[in-house]
Amino acid sequence: MMQHLIILPIVLPLVAGILLLYSRRGKTHLKRLVGVFATLLLVGVGIALVARAAGGDVTYYALGDWQPPFGIVLVLDRLSALMVLLTAVLALGAVVFACAGDDEQGSNFHGLFQWQLMGINGAFLTGDLFNLFVFFEVLLLASYALLLHGGGKARIQAGVHYVVLNLAGSSLFLIAVGVLYGATGTLNMADMAVRLTELPAERTGLVSAGALMLLVVFGLKAAILPLYFWLPRAYAAAPAPVAALFAIMTKVGIYAILRVYSLIFGEQAGPLAALEQPWVWWLSLATLAAAGIGVLAARDLRLLVAYLVLVSVGTLLAGIGMRSPEATAALLYYLVHTTLVTGGLFLLAELIGLQRGKAGTRLVRGRPLRQGGWLAGLFFLGAVAVAGLPPLSGAIGKALMLQAADAGQRPWLWPILLVTGLFTLIALSRAGSTLFWRSRGDPGGEPLSRYRWFGIAWLLGASPLLVVLAGPVSDYTRATADQLARPAILIDSLLPTAGDAP
Repeated sequence: MMQHLIILPIVLPLVAGILLLYSRRGKTHLKRLVGVFATLLLVGVGIALVARAAGGDVTYYALGDWQPPFGIVLVLDRLSALMVLLTAVLALGAVVFACAGDDEQGSNFHGLFQWQLMGINGAFLTGDLFNLFVFFEVLLLASYALLLHGGGKARIQAGVHYVVLNLAGSSLFLIAVGVLYGATGTLNMADMAVRLTELPAERTGLVSAGALMLLVVFGLKAAILPLYFWLPRAYAAAPAPVAALFAIMTKVGIYAILRVYSLIFGEQAGPLAALEQPWVWWLSLATLAAAGIGVLAARDLRLLVAYLVLVSVGTLLAGIGMRSPEATAALLYYLVHTTLVTGGLFLLAELIGLQRGKAGTRLVRGRPLRQGGWLAGLFFLGAVAVAGLPPLSGAIGKALMLQAADAGQRPWLWPILLVTGLFTLIALSRAGSTLFWRSRGDPGGEPLSRYRWFGIAWLLGASPLLVVLAGPVSDYTRATADQLARPAILIDSLLPTAGDAP
């Protein structure tokens, strides 16, 4: 059984999705049971994968026993194991929250939810570029339907923009993969890294063009400036549990940049080494600055949280742009923190909107909240965490990022990151005072379901837990960064005959 553990994050949601889509109508209770149980199992599998990868060994699963570089392989290292576990933890909070009634607003919610998990996990585990494209398409197809779950003008409008842009991105992805395959003769990422060491000089321009096209695609998925304009409206319009799960979607693009350019275009790539670094560095700072302005300008709580996702994207991409093991370790800790906290804030915004009546999540005066004390406490917890204030995990993540910057990077990163944090604090303070203090009339709203309370507590509770476990988590992220900085570990594990490959 242990040799098949690597493929379980793909097979488990695939089978669960088939079972859930087999019966399209009725049996809501059974569908919820299957969806939650499958996601809970996925959390267990993620924990087992992290435990297996923690020793530092890189293992792979060859489908059909076709060995690399000729067959399709799934690769398990510290980074892929961490991302699978993070996805499962986020998904559990979102799917339990949805069981309070959001899953009944449309059809096939739980089946599509599981298939999106399959696509996300596949993207984190795959070892070749074409199958990265395939899993991107799987997760995008499921996300199209989930974004439109429940219907409505705002969701349809946001969905059209989302679909058109991602179709364009998918076309460019396929072209880039074709260019790189034509130039190197392989799609296996480890094998491509080896072949770049022997690349004829006349093909350097072709590979560079393919690599930069890939960067555009991954930048679109990660929502980097100027490719982020689709995200705020799409995330704000999505159903709350879907928006919470979408918190990991931008991280798929960030993961792809980190994986592809550290492995294929590392130091062994000669003139092609780190060709993405200047683009990612400067665009990440621009993304961070623009997102900070968006946070200040937001007049809806959902839209505010969507811009907070963009703030996290800019921060994470700045860590990639710094291109050092210290920066990678810092961004991985911050990635875990921001994914879970922003996911929890999307769920919290839904609860606040339910109890404010017609005002909804708009930042205008509305009626008092029936369970305002508890909601205000959770909002305060989430605001402190996402703004990066002590003593929660956001402060640790930002401190690690600031510390990782070298002397030439600090004059750029420090002021932009700190000023954006100030903008975030101002915007959240204004939102909190409007939602919980500037109210009139009688308290409204129905008592909130225990499923909803669990989903929010599960995700927002991760911030203080990350503080308690800051030592072990940061040790794991440092080891992961060191592993990424030495691509020879992965290359030699997949291709023993590569010999002296870097």
